[in-house]
Amino acid sequence: MGIEEEYFVVDPGSREVVPRAAAVVRRAERALGERASTELVDFLAEAKTPPCDDLDKLEEQVGSMRAAMADAAAAEGVRLAATGTPVLGDVVPAPIGAGARYAESRAVYRALDDEQSICSCHVHVEMPDRERAVAVSNHLRPWLPTLLALAANSPYWAGRDTGHACWRVMAWARWPVAGPPPYFESYAHYEELVGTLLGCGALMDAGTIFWDVRPSARLPTVEVRLGDVAPTAADASVFAALIRALVETSVRAVEAGEPAPGPSQEMLRAAYWLAARDGLAGDGVDVCTGRPAAFRELAGDLLAHVLPALRDSGDLDRVAAGVRRLITGGTGAERQRAAYRRRGRLTDVVDAALLRTREL
Repeated sequence: MGIEEEYFVVDPGSREVVPRAAAVVRRAERALGERASTELVDFLAEAKTPPCDDLDKLEEQVGSMRAAMADAAAAEGVRLAATGTPVLGDVVPAPIGAGARYAESRAVYRALDDEQSICSCHVHVEMPDRERAVAVSNHLRPWLPTLLALAANSPYWAGRDTGHACWRVMAWARWPVAGPPPYFESYAHYEELVGTLLGCGALMDAGTIFWDVRPSARLPTVEVRLGDVAPTAADASVFAALIRALVETSVRAVEAGEPAPGPSQEMLRAAYWLAARDGLAGDGVDVCTGRPAAFRELAGDLLAHVLPALRDSGDLDRVAAGVRRLITGGTGAERQRAAYRRRGRLTDVVDAALLRTREL
């Protein structure tokens, strides 16, 4: 498994996001090479871990990667904040990075690019082939709203409280191919739909398939890309290990010939909105039955669902403790709001995020 993360580049004085990502990435490349990269918006810097086969290695890699990126930012006179949306700054329209691909995105998606100042966490889990990745995607779909609630870390947007725990997903939902993936009968079905979307112009290319689960366009993995960037390296690693366990549980179900649940897109969309609005502290819905349920209860159901896989990998104690920490101590969104309540200052929210970004 491996992680891709995005971070905001922040001015240490004003605590506003600043378009200095290209300079930060150029400096970070000295330590990370191609694992550091720019993104569409020049407020954002991205970094990737190498593939890891256990949780200890992954957490070590995330921590060292964040440290290298933060050191590069400091050398450029700026800082890095792991928040899903910008807490402070003039962010619309967003400054688009240089390069032909970003210029093409601007031509195709137009004003959609203006509000894409958002930072996410993508988790990759190795897959033997794309057919298996699509089958696993079907089994993951019912659990996506709960994962979204667990990862919520974006309550603020450019100086105001949005009233949501995960505002990032609300901005992301505007894209033509985004959110929970459809149910696919086969990989051929997936390819047929992607071909149609490419043919009609809804996709710029295969890299703009922005469903929250997809066969990676570049790697032999299934990519789960729905979470806000995590506050700390430990949070990110626990989230990735939970996803790996969910993928492994799904692989076992596929190999056993178990049919995947088929919740409707409408039910998933409603559950996403509930998760984005209130996060883990709110009420959601079991998308397979329509039964109302608190997201804390659904998080417990998810942990029970993947318990055999967690036990087999040796990750059970740490992942269970991590989920309990989110349930009792609060998600990233709850921690951001707690930082604000101390003195009523959004600069305190940014300062807390700057510290957590380097926290191991």
